[in-house]
Amino acid sequence: MKEEVGRKNMQSAHKAESLREPAPSTGGGGLWVARLRQRQGVEMRLFCFPYAGGAASAYRGWAEALPSAVEVCPVQLPGRGSRFLEPPLRRVGDLVPAIADGLRPLLDMPFALFGHSMGALVAFELARELRRRALAGPVLLAVSGHHAPHWPDPEPPFAHLPDPEFLAEVCNRYDGIPPEVLAEKELLDLMLPVLRADIQALESYAYAADTPLDCAFSCFGGEDDPHVSRAELEAWRDQTRGTCTVRTFPGRHFFIETSRGAVLQALRQGLEARTTAGRELP
Repeated sequence: MKEEVGRKNMQSAHKAESLREPAPSTGGGGLWVARLRQRQGVEMRLFCFPYAGGAASAYRGWAEALPSAVEVCPVQLPGRGSRFLEPPLRRVGDLVPAIADGLRPLLDMPFALFGHSMGALVAFELARELRRRALAGPVLLAVSGHHAPHWPDPEPPFAHLPDPEFLAEVCNRYDGIPPEVLAEKELLDLMLPVLRADIQALESYAYAADTPLDCAFSCFGGEDDPHVSRAELEAWRDQTRGTCTVRTFPGRHFFIETSRGAVLQALRQGLEARTTAGRELP
């Protein structure tokens, strides 16, 4: 039986896409950051990257759950939400440089990166892209629901399959698509091109060996996620010369919803550890 988490998570993202939400930022970052709110006392930005098929709306409500000194910046990728008219990018190698260009105006203060599933891989490669450009890097890279990038993916590719088989495979690997989305052709038509492009990006990804990053890592996983093992999470340690904490939470692939409170508390702790003298953020 599919987890309710997969149902709620994907449903909220796809319905947001159908409503052309959320709106783009009016500040630095242009179309890349959704609903960026300028507020007093900000000491750090947290850029959040969605899972395959997801939109910036996946991180709705996070700003209220994290310290007020942290500005939560959900990243809106092409082809979804307010950017639904743009074609989605089908290669991580094309997506990451574009993100680096778009976010550069917002890298003027300490920042952290968080990504779940596909978003974890994008966040990791973005940190390496910023290093290649000799730009400021993240103080924390939080990766969630994805195996270490240098570990091969044992799953066979499926992005090329016809729609029915493709959707069945998504349901099998990622806890499913809500029946109400499958039953609504308009929503499904909006979702499929983005989801297929994201899966193609994952399947075409080729890890290139490089020196480990210097930033701290936080690695999160679901205790019952059948596709990301504890060993695959621990392997992220090879990608950093900084500290690396690995934590698992009750739930399957979308444990970031079923265990949302615990995940956000762990993320808060990771962010606070990166502040001066490890003080608590307001």
